[in-house]
Amino acid sequence: MKASCRVLTDNDFKHEVLQHGQPVVVEFAADWCGPCHIINPIIDRLADIFFGQIKFCKIDIDVNPVVKTTYGIHELPTILFFNQGEVVDHIIDAVSQKEFSKRLEDLLQKQTRC
Repeated sequence: MKASCRVLTDNDFKHEVLQHGQPVVVEFAADWCGPCHIINPIIDRLADIFFGQIKFCKIDIDVNPVVKTTYGIHELPTILFFNQGEVVDHIIDAVSQKEFSKRLEDLLQKQTRC
């Protein structure tokens, strides 16, 4: 099965991320952001690898300013890692698949300890 990133809005962020039972990774991005386009294929591959364990989402900051402001997003891409509604890690800018995957493994470890 091919996983996909759920596209979020300011209106559904709370339900889809903060109230979700499993770990959630949210990419804050914009269409004009070059590094966002670089990291998107990596996120797509990792969404397949971690399907059923971690939910992957994306939010366009240009059309969803509330969540952007709430989390103080100033650089793109910013990726926040949520566990039980709390931010437990973050990545700013594009990183390698190896680094991103390591962070996801760490996120799963935090999930099993809770």
